[in-house]
Amino acid sequence: MAIESWREEFFTHFLLLLVAIIWGSTWAVGRFLSFGVDEYNKSSLEPATVAWLRYAVVAIVFISWYVFIGKRNGVKLLPENSEMWKQVFWLALLGTMAYQLLFQHGMKWTAAGEASLIIPINPVFTVLLAYPMLGQKITKRMGLGLVTGMAGVFVVVGWSPNTSIPLEHRMIGDFMILLAALCWAATSNLTKISLAGDGDVSALEIVIWYSIVGWLLLTPWMLVELWGSKIPEPTWMEWSAIAYLGIFSTVLSYVWFARGIDRIGPTSAASYVFLVPVFGVLSGWALLGEEVGFSMFLGFLLIVIGVREVQRESEKIVG
Repeated sequence: MAIESWREEFFTHFLLLLVAIIWGSTWAVGRFLSFGVDEYNKSSLEPATVAWLRYAVVAIVFISWYVFIGKRNGVKLLPENSEMWKQVFWLALLGTMAYQLLFQHGMKWTAAGEASLIIPINPVFTVLLAYPMLGQKITKRMGLGLVTGMAGVFVVVGWSPNTSIPLEHRMIGDFMILLAALCWAATSNLTKISLAGDGDVSALEIVIWYSIVGWLLLTPWMLVELWGSKIPEPTWMEWSAIAYLGIFSTVLSYVWFARGIDRIGPTSAASYVFLVPVFGVLSGWALLGEEVGFSMFLGFLLIVIGVREVQRESEKIVG
């Protein structure tokens, strides 16, 4: 029995490490699809089209899973009341449409490793947005954590070793990634509100709903992007990258991460998220030939210190 328990725990930690690797590589794959490998090997796709294709894959996988498995287990494919539809719309607008557009456009302008170091500021935004959205108190130490985290962002952006990308381009992309983090923070708080308001709804159902609705909301952006231009013809590498983002980075990683939370608890599972930027920098270096420098380590360290300060204060208040 003890051996089986050890194997189960080991497998859970292995899956969480795999999730961190997959989410880390997402930045390089996103850069590859929105921009290309370099100036001489450009992508055939535009950012909104990439986001739409990614979530087309996600929608197909989720709907297929529902038809063959979820329906038998009582999972609902769509919300059952108007109030939940309103919440799902806002989740889809911010968590899928806005986040994916900002992510893919941001990756067109900045380095993958750089962006992966900025996104960990998201928990700080989540706690700060909890004040107007959930009524959670903001303390001076939270403010200090925000300042420390943002200082880390400025170090990453201002002293990036990826000088082959013009500074003004990187600033545009990094600002979009910051906005993406803000959108995801709002999504996290909205998800808490949705789960608290309807005890008959699971987190998985909410993700399925706003993924499908978000895909539909991405459609006009994709059509505008393609208007007046020829239909893109992705290479097999680009198709493979889109499938990877849809199946592994979105669907399977969410399922595995949720499994990790269930097995070892949210705090232990969330600790693996701090490995994502490490694999983000490594994937940018290995797959795209990006530079790695001390400023990236220093900036990331400041961001982590700021995030932990905000999280500790939040835990005191909530606890």
